[in-house]
Amino acid sequence: MKKILILVFLGIVACSNPKEKTQIVEASCGQCKFGLDSQQGCDLAVKIDGQAYFIDGAHIDDYGDAHDKNIGFCNVIRKAEVTGKIEDGKFKASSFKIVEE
Repeated sequence: MKKILILVFLGIVACSNPKEKTQIVEASCGQCKFGLDSQQGCDLAVKIDGQAYFIDGAHIDDYGDAHDKNIGFCNVIRKAEVTGKIEDGKFKASSFKIVEE
């Protein structure tokens, strides 16, 4: 019986996908503020553990004018609460919310 329980547990662990994580990150334009160059134009990115990733699931213009001098992602780095996971070199976001300071 003990061996069956261990096998079931190992099977569940082996079949599970990496879970999404909620965290506070830096968010800004990947090209203008984080130095990413794998895409053309201004695109939203987040910095997690010192590494910048473009985002799938949120667009830079969804949060106001990207070139606004005071709050635009091409001019400032903002804090955001995000939920998602890193997959294929991008951050796959299921939620993205600006954290006002």
